[in-house]
Amino acid sequence: MSVEPKLTRFNQSVLSKYQIYNSIFMTLPFDAVTKTGVLLPLFHETCKKGFNNGDDPTTIVNMFFEKYQARRNKQSQINLLFRFIQYIERQVVLFDAIEDAAFPVVNNMEGVGTLRNLKGSANSEGKLEELKAFLEEFKVRIVLTAHPTQFYPGSVLGIITNLTEAIKNNDLNEINNLFGQLGKTPFFKHKKPTPYQEAKSLMWYLENVFYKTFGDIYNYIQTNIYDDGKKHNDIINIGFWPGGDRDGNPFVKPETTLKVAKKLKKSILKKYYLDLKDLRKKLTFRGVEERIIRLETIMYEYSINLKTKKAITPKELRKELLDIRDIIVEQHQSLYVSEINNLINRVHLFDYRFASLDIRQDSRIHHSVFTTVIDHLISTGSSSFPKNYHDLSEPEQIEILSKATDDVGDLDAFEDEMVRNTLKTIAIIKDIQESNGERGANRYIISNNQTALNVMQLFAMLKMVAFKDNLTVDVAPLFETIPDLENAPGVMEQLYQNPEYIAHLRARGSKQHIMLGFSDGTKDGGYLMANWGIYKAKELLTEMSRKYGITVIFFDGRGGPPARGGGKTHNFYSSLGPTIEDKEVQITIQGQTVSSNFGTNDSAQYNLEQLISSGIKNRIDGEKNRLSHKDRLVMNDLAETSYQTYKDFKSHAMFIPYLERMSTLKYYAKTNIGSRPSKRGKSDKLVFSDLRAIPFVGSWSQLKQNVPGFYGVGTALKVYEDNGEWEKVQHLYNNSKFFKTLLENSMMSLTKSFFDLTKYMSKDEEFGEFWTIIFEEYLITKRLLLKLTGYSELMENEPAGKASIQVRESIVLPLLTIQQYALKKVQEFEKAGVPNDDPEKLIFEKIVTRSLFGNINASRNSA
Repeated sequence: MSVEPKLTRFNQSVLSKYQIYNSIFMTLPFDAVTKTGVLLPLFHETCKKGFNNGDDPTTIVNMFFEKYQARRNKQSQINLLFRFIQYIERQVVLFDAIEDAAFPVVNNMEGVGTLRNLKGSANSEGKLEELKAFLEEFKVRIVLTAHPTQFYPGSVLGIITNLTEAIKNNDLNEINNLFGQLGKTPFFKHKKPTPYQEAKSLMWYLENVFYKTFGDIYNYIQTNIYDDGKKHNDIINIGFWPGGDRDGNPFVKPETTLKVAKKLKKSILKKYYLDLKDLRKKLTFRGVEERIIRLETIMYEYSINLKTKKAITPKELRKELLDIRDIIVEQHQSLYVSEINNLINRVHLFDYRFASLDIRQDSRIHHSVFTTVIDHLISTGSSSFPKNYHDLSEPEQIEILSKATDDVGDLDAFEDEMVRNTLKTIAIIKDIQESNGERGANRYIISNNQTALNVMQLFAMLKMVAFKDNLTVDVAPLFETIPDLENAPGVMEQLYQNPEYIAHLRARGSKQHIMLGFSDGTKDGGYLMANWGIYKAKELLTEMSRKYGITVIFFDGRGGPPARGGGKTHNFYSSLGPTIEDKEVQITIQGQTVSSNFGTNDSAQYNLEQLISSGIKNRIDGEKNRLSHKDRLVMNDLAETSYQTYKDFKSHAMFIPYLERMSTLKYYAKTNIGSRPSKRGKSDKLVFSDLRAIPFVGSWSQLKQNVPGFYGVGTALKVYEDNGEWEKVQHLYNNSKFFKTLLENSMMSLTKSFFDLTKYMSKDEEFGEFWTIIFEEYLITKRLLLKLTGYSELMENEPAGKASIQVRESIVLPLLTIQQYALKKVQEFEKAGVPNDDPEKLIFEKIVTRSLFGNINASRNSA
């Protein structure tokens, strides 16, 4: 389908509807402040004209009040700004709902990248058997994380869902009621959620989206591609981090992990019960009805009480459902057989776990815990660890760890809470496996993994605490920083050469899970180097693993924005080439990306199918995607230049002060959107290494500068332009889908930038020069990307996507203006030495914090 009709469909089904419904929405009386809905369009127009004229946010706000609201006192002006924020937040929700409702109209649900299209192409080319063989071994796992980038509370998500449905049905009465509900529902939380509350919020998607969507996709594969009634590879599955991710989150306790696992099991049992309840109404046949009623009763009781004596295993449930299906086929003309097949397939996909709970902790915590454990064992006369263990070399320590057989003993004997909790979490993994099945919790991720010793410390702890000689857990090192990515192949070879560790991998199907983190990679090395560093690491890790007969399973820690590995992710997976292991696609999905890409059944199905097809596309185009030696040299050179440019920028004396005083960085901690602290260290002073990637990237997004998504790209390209070697970059762009995807994603970051918002900073005595450095890199990058692609404007190849961004950016323009106005006021107070508890200063800080929500929600993938 051509591009232009997609833009037409967007304009008709999204833009036009938004204009109509927004005009209704703006007339609703939500509050006591008169004429807010009338005044907001005037303020929007004032902002638009003001920035076109080169005015700063303070001038624009003052101009609006002088021109339209001269009689308002200061307090009344503040009240109106808060009302504007509330209205704009709700306009974003309205646009979200309209875009979600129009998703299957704007996007071709049977077009390129969908399963129907794949099957049709395979049939026409006589390659259906090849497609079947591929689907039998390929997997996609999306992992829902606890990272705090979901700014919508659960109540608002519910309204969006209902509003989407009402808009689909053109139900004006219901739309009007939901508008009213929207106006009265708070958009922010007064206190942080607990990790368990976070988990429950994300389970909404499991129950209301993924249960149906996963089932529908698998049903289609089973009935339309295989159509043989046999059980095939569960091509799609889901992972879950809330309750298991302990990295940097002191509020995740062992009890939390167990509680979340129980909730996951109860949730899936409840879904089975509801399906059985529905089947009971249909399967009213002799020899079937009583068996369905029995299963329904068991699932109902089991979903309420996990300790019921009536419980049956997943295997027993599947067998009973298969027996019932056989009776229906043989005796009842296959009535409702597709419905019972659907349930059988869902039991196959979700078992009693619903999602696989990953455990994650930092290697530095493990080291501290393990040191305490070793000291304890040595003091009690351990047989495995010599008294001089801590003085031994790393290879000697690894040798001892690989054969450690000690029993840690009573976990409560350890006084240190972190030690106790870390060890108890390991013990709980085994409990979860016994309750939810092995895949309920069978992967432990080590953040900040730098050495083979980091892996072997956890390997030994898992065995010594709970698993002994039967370790049913995959140990997954996470490599993030540029140096760690470069060292990763050496670390893995050291592990593969260890007889005990390689024996463990053989027992796990000769598979090694390795996680690679885009977020901290970009924060550490800049956009180009992070992506290229991960690409090269994957190649070397693939080669290294294949040498030892190991299939490496790459798990990508991607965030929403391009700067954190987001954007059009399926394009990356279809461009990997033959030098990177591609048996599975595993990615983290979090916050706004969950609601924007997987928030409805239509969007979830479309995006999951795109991920599945990306793997097939890469397999087909394997050799075509192989980078030539010349192209590799250019790519490497671009990445190195970009890296150095970014490092120089990062080491600028104004880098940290600029983020600290001119951005919204410190306000992220006040939003109460996540249970996790917004930075790692406890120091009051801002230290770069303590910064989490989410507030780091998000702060640049709030400034509309999006530095992590483009900085260094322009400078790297300019070297080739200046040296008269532009054709080399052109050749790379024309021949590498990977490079092309990288640049197209960077264009999205540039499209979402708006430097007119902060142009006033260029005149600031302290930060003017620094702002200009950023702006010049933006201009260079934009000019050279347009030159390289041949486009006349950014995102020219995605007019519908660009149109969506433009509408969203337009909606939040007044919000951004208010935020900058308030930030400037806070800066003035701080320069004047006004105390932190000054009431007026606190009000403006509150405006900054409140304005974060709408901006993040509108961007959909900016944090």
